[in-house]
Amino acid sequence: MTIKRITSLATAPDILTERTRLRAHRVDDFEPMVAMWQDEAIYRHIIGRPSTASETWSRLLRYIGHWHALGFGYWVIEDRADGHYIGEAGFADFRRDMDPPLGPEPEAGWAIVSASHGRGLATEVMQAAHTWIDAHNPHGQTVCILAPEHAASIRVAEKCGYTHGYDTTFAGGPTSVMKRARPRA
Repeated sequence: MTIKRITSLATAPDILTERTRLRAHRVDDFEPMVAMWQDEAIYRHIIGRPSTASETWSRLLRYIGHWHALGFGYWVIEDRADGHYIGEAGFADFRRDMDPPLGPEPEAGWAIVSASHGRGLATEVMQAAHTWIDAHNPHGQTVCILAPEHAASIRVAEKCGYTHGYDTTFAGGPTSVMKRARPRA
């Protein structure tokens, strides 16, 4: 498999939305990340159990490294009003053990702290992230994987232009793979 680097970005570019700022991860994001990844409302549809501090530390370093290695990655989502950490979103190549494999296209993902659920922030953030990836992605599409019962995230994906691709199993559970073609210029 050939890996295509998108650009030579060493870190995530800042992106402002109406209510959020997307920025690069920093080491001082560790504590709010640990809190989020131990919240049942977050992990139940993603990994099915709380993340340990060690797993969250590895996630943080993986997010930072994506930008340097591949030219895309995840952003921290900050509330523009007060600067608080409210989640993370972006694109990754996690090399998931799936059959069939996802392929080289960037995989979209998002997680918003439960106190901010229901405000439309995931859609706002992911629409901005997709605007960025559409301008920088050498692939014709992006993908995302979701638990079939996670209706809120499926709605976010659909609002961003994803459609159902196929069903598979990942990490022992049913998984829906959704695909989004890059809009034509």
